[in-house]
Amino acid sequence: MITIEKLASMIDHTNLKAFATDADMKKLCDEAKHYGFAMVAVNSVQSRRCSEYLKGTGIHTGAAIGFPLGQQSIASKVFETEDAIHNGADEIDYVVNITELKERNLAYVEEEMRGIVSVCRDNGIISKVIFENCYLTEEEKELLCQIALKTGPDFIKTSTGFGTSGATLEDVKLMKNIVGDRIKVKAAGGIRTLDDCLAYIDCGVSRIGTSASVSIMEELRKRTMQ
Repeated sequence: MITIEKLASMIDHTNLKAFATDADMKKLCDEAKHYGFAMVAVNSVQSRRCSEYLKGTGIHTGAAIGFPLGQQSIASKVFETEDAIHNGADEIDYVVNITELKERNLAYVEEEMRGIVSVCRDNGIISKVIFENCYLTEEEKELLCQIALKTGPDFIKTSTGFGTSGATLEDVKLMKNIVGDRIKVKAAGGIRTLDDCLAYIDCGVSRIGTSASVSIMEELRKRTMQ
């Protein structure tokens, strides 16, 4: 059984709701501090607020860029990335332009990924590329993995959690089979239980994005006490 500390260090504690209040952000950050989560995942406009709440804790603020559809220009996404970093974001999770991928405009997809990854790298910030696999064919998932190997993000990620479905073990296995240990994999979307987390960890994921973090941690705490 995984330790409480280890699991907490792999969780991106998430609140990406459009109606999240300041009180909700403070609660999210307080929970992250209590359990020792890796980061809080929030909409980019919340970057300053959360980075101030988490100052001095070592817990990261993760900004969602181009969220949740990815339908912004490259320049818009790069600016949003720079703005989020300026306002305290330590990690960036951005959504790829699925339309351009489906049009087989792979040069565009690569330019976008390279641009955002470069901004993150220049600022010492962790970069994550959200594929939104529920809308992709197997070939399209493989193409994104190959582009990621060329551009070098820190993570590739299964889902936003706002699509028609979230993470699947099959998708994680496909992604890991292509990128191996060269790029880390984050699973997100629909991960609600401890058993879900353990299954994804067994498949090789390094991060788990979930809004059910607290209940998952309490479930692990109960099991370790038995």
